[in-house]
Amino acid sequence: MELLILVVSFLVFLVLGVPVSFGLGLACVVTYLHEGLPLATAMQSMVSGINAFSFLAVPFFILSGELMLHGGIADRILRFAQATVGHFRGGLGMANVVACTMFGGVSGSPTADTSAMGGVVIPLMKREGYSAAYAVNV
Repeated sequence: MELLILVVSFLVFLVLGVPVSFGLGLACVVTYLHEGLPLATAMQSMVSGINAFSFLAVPFFILSGELMLHGGIADRILRFAQATVGHFRGGLGMANVVACTMFGGVSGSPTADTSAMGGVVIPLMKREGYSAAYAVNV
């Protein structure tokens, strides 16, 4: 019964135009209230769900990406990738993929990779005539 209440209330919130993240939270609150559980238990569950040591790594991966961007390693990796595949048709896009692969191997984090390589490649691709939407998606 709880699952039915949870799913139906979530769908109602989606139909009403509530953003998905808030709809999920509100659907959980509705289910808790319907079941007669204290809301303090719901809050404790939410806090314990995000109180993980591994979440601390995400900001540090972003910081490492920014340090590599401003330190110049991202630019060096991109120049090497352009030297290897830049002469092919669509070479800048391929160089982006090769550079991101190499940078991901160095940092170990797709978040740091996006943070650093995006800051270098997106303006370069726009300057070369690629649309902003294409540059961001590559």
